[in-house]
Amino acid sequence: MGWQYYGLDRAAQKLVLDAKARDRQSLNQAFKMREAVAYGLERFWGEHLRLQAKEAEKSQYWKETWDVLVQLMNSAGVKIPNDLVNANQTQQVTAMAEKLWKMSLEDQRVAMAVLAQLCDCLVWWTQRYKGEK
Repeated sequence: MGWQYYGLDRAAQKLVLDAKARDRQSLNQAFKMREAVAYGLERFWGEHLRLQAKEAEKSQYWKETWDVLVQLMNSAGVKIPNDLVNANQTQQVTAMAEKLWKMSLEDQRVAMAVLAQLCDCLVWWTQRYKGEK
């Protein structure tokens, strides 16, 4: 099996354009997303929950990015949990985190590498579109 194109750049461009159309302040999240990758899948996933109450548009951008990662990885044969979780339901949050931690180390590493590249693409597209009116 050779190299496979999964459309990371195209997916990132769409995420940035959609975020820009809704709320220009959300675009700053691309840089924070790229930094957050180093902390693991669970922390990246959980950031949308933290932002829900105070900054809904930013929360939505994080969640949409996570959903794209899940779709991309699914097409590569790696299943990433993506349960619908209520941020106020500690048991739901804990259960989702456990599912992420129980992924095989190999799948975690692949997902982290893809997430890092997706976020790099987000940063690139953000820089291209941020200054446009």
